Amino acid sequence: MSGGTRLENANPVIFQRSGERLLTASEEDEDVHDPIDDREIFDILSINDPEHPLSLEELNVVEQIRVKVNDAESTVGVEFTPTIPHCSMATLIGLSIKVKLLRSLPDRFKIDVHITPGTHASEEAVNKQLADKERVAAALENASLLEVVNQCLSTRSI
Repeated sequence: MSGGTRLENANPVIFQRSGERLLTASEEDEDVHDPIDDREIFDILSINDPEHPLSLEELNVVEQIRVKVNDAESTVGVEFTPTIPHCSMATLIGLSIKVKLLRSLPDRFKIDVHITPGTHASEEAVNKQLADKERVAAALENASLLEVVNQCLSTRSI
């Protein structure tokens, strides 16, 4: 959260967390092939909002229904929905999601993170930035920006 600055969305709607997923015996068995699925990716996305002391899930910015995984083709797609159409944190949120997935998934996965269509005034520009590998790499070389991303990815007590 930015110290001393006015919040863009001072009173966001807060949603209930989805809760822990119960694992089956085959999912816990290391000898059984267990493809990565939508829920597993959603569980990885426990990311803090950069502006509020809430998770992206609690703000409904990320939802399991907007996560698409094809393990066989090694693709992961995540749509996120900013809480307001002019959210200035949209690129930072998308970058945080992308970094979390890059750090968590095997290298074989192609990761696509973008704004849910029609939910942000600058969705085309933000999506273009998030899809550009060079821009993402350059953003992560910025120590100040990387620190903010890491704060979003840090574990926060509930």
